[in-house]
Amino acid sequence: EYLFSEKFACPDCNISFGEIEPRIFSFNSPFGACPECKGLGYKIEIDPDLVIPDRSLSIIEGAITAWGNNIDTYYMKMLRTVVEHYGYTVYTPIKDMDKKVVDTILYGTKDKIKFSFKGETSQWTYEGGFEGVIRNLERRFRETSSEYIRNEIGKYMNEKACSFCHGKRLKKESLAVTVKGKNIIELTEMSIKDLYKFFNELKLTEREKIISKQILKEIKSRLEFLISVGLDYLTLDRKSATLSGGEAERIRLATQIGSSLVGVLYILDEPSIGLHQRDNTRLIQTLKRLRDLGNTVIVIEHDENMIRNADHIVDMGPGAGEHGGFVVAQGKLEDITNNSKSLTGKYLKGELKIEIPKKRRKADKFLKISGVRHNNLKNITVEIPLGVFVCITGVSGSGKSSLINDTLYRAIAQKLYRAREKPGEYGEIIGLENIDKVVVIDQSPIGRTPRSNPSTYTGAFTPIRELFSVLPESKIRGYTPGRFSFNVKGGRCEACAGHGLIKIEMHFLPDVYVPCDVCKGKRFNKETLEIRYKGKNIADVLDMSVEEALKFFENIPRIKRVLQTLYDVGMGYIKLGQSATTLSGGEAQRVKLAKELSKKATGKTLYILDEPTTGLHFDDIKKLLNVLNRLVDRGNTVIVIEHNPDVIKNADYIIDLGPEGGDEGGYVVAKGTPEEIVKKNTYTGQFLEKVLGR
Repeated sequence: EYLFSEKFACPDCNISFGEIEPRIFSFNSPFGACPECKGLGYKIEIDPDLVIPDRSLSIIEGAITAWGNNIDTYYMKMLRTVVEHYGYTVYTPIKDMDKKVVDTILYGTKDKIKFSFKGETSQWTYEGGFEGVIRNLERRFRETSSEYIRNEIGKYMNEKACSFCHGKRLKKESLAVTVKGKNIIELTEMSIKDLYKFFNELKLTEREKIISKQILKEIKSRLEFLISVGLDYLTLDRKSATLSGGEAERIRLATQIGSSLVGVLYILDEPSIGLHQRDNTRLIQTLKRLRDLGNTVIVIEHDENMIRNADHIVDMGPGAGEHGGFVVAQGKLEDITNNSKSLTGKYLKGELKIEIPKKRRKADKFLKISGVRHNNLKNITVEIPLGVFVCITGVSGSGKSSLINDTLYRAIAQKLYRAREKPGEYGEIIGLENIDKVVVIDQSPIGRTPRSNPSTYTGAFTPIRELFSVLPESKIRGYTPGRFSFNVKGGRCEACAGHGLIKIEMHFLPDVYVPCDVCKGKRFNKETLEIRYKGKNIADVLDMSVEEALKFFENIPRIKRVLQTLYDVGMGYIKLGQSATTLSGGEAQRVKLAKELSKKATGKTLYILDEPTTGLHFDDIKKLLNVLNRLVDRGNTVIVIEHNPDVIKNADYIIDLGPEGGDEGGYVVAKGTPEEIVKKNTYTGQFLEKVLGR
């Protein structure tokens, strides 16, 4: 005899289920979200690895970063007593201590320990337990009303998987519902490629087929759209903040393909960002499908393959900035290649090209990172030659950023600078004695406010201000270099506080900026602008392009040296005082490169660049390669994560990851010079063969 319930309840287990409906499978709904973490899947907690980032250090050497290494403080005196109670000293490295003792340091103990403290005029002793560093930080974080203290303690906190749902984000009742043994979270953790295979191979009864026919059709068609734009390596649970610009754009593109609209004008800005040449071919086919449906597709792009596949090309130029703004050529591919004024046409025709280096540099020192198993990396060991130009290649999602940005860079930063950012899982790193600095040159803005500009960022503005302060008129008036700064009171226009613009707040609309009525956007007051060098005041200098300023300051070596590096990286057209917020990602990256070039070389710096060719024309790539080679010629190491064939063919050494993206990637499939990679049967080798054969 069996007892059934109409209410999804079990009287023996004392549990009951609500009605199974879509909302119980959403972590954004209170009906489905884990009650402990509210559907986030993680909690912010004190991370022991941030409290003790380097276990090879002793307490006196500052192993407990949150409490410092001043042995005379109250907390450190307590810590000294604790370690001595267990038979160690403050000079013992943490790694040599018993695990129970380290746990006691971090989480405290109720064991009776005799503490004694000596002040300037008094001395006292008591016997009791020890709170522990982590418990102490947690308590202070809860109890403090100081924002500063909360921020300081927050530096030792990290996201940790929720202990209740183990990062699954849903209630256990929701996770109990499965399709062929897999719950909804397990399905979203699969790559799009594997998920498509799962639904294709799903074996259902006739009744189940009738029920699920329409749902499965919708799921499969959406997955097909994502596969068609080269995103089959992504998982559905991937956080949107971790997607590259190109990936996010291609996801939006996939939704448009799914809508099957007709007569729509689509505008895409560099959709090939982050795409391997193999995936790029898929993207071009997808764009052609959109066109064939009866739509117009406009693509802003520098990729040669994309340009060659276009029906109509509009070439802007002839130069950049004030040297551009004209339509140089337009029409079919042959119209562009036959136009003698078109720089793009000359590269497409082969009249101009990025040459293959005559000789590849050889390395005698290496940086070895072993046992890397972060994200999809399969416990790999990678040897990176030092003092050469290294290129990391592989199809999209093969693990390039996981290896270099998330693991190698963070591991080096932690060792050299005691950085708090946690690296991906790895075994050990050998050869760090051969580098003294690691620099990531990315495409993030050089400044968050309009006050920051290329001249202040590169350091050119300091000698310019010093020059103006030593002019005879300045000396008579007693002006110092600070007088010529728009950040300091005295010389700046006080009506706009040196901004040159006045912000007008618009209710329910974005803020509007208008030129200051007093200084007319010049940022300085009337008296400061009366000081002139070669007929130009400080505001006129900031309004000059780098190219103009280079001629203007040709006799002042300190200023010329910095401006020359800006010009060499192809930034001759930008203005010295141009607001940092108006620079594109590629421009910001080249300004950072110029700053690095203007520094004195140590010859032991490791530079990391992730897709530096984003937004760059063939001619700009040529200039970029010249700059990167200059850094290497000084004895430094340059590691570039790149898909661009022109950059790959110029590398001294290539590390190719793959063979596919996602779970099917994460292996080193080839390594060596470009000529050696061509001989290997990899996707990068196939495309590189065409480039080297030109």
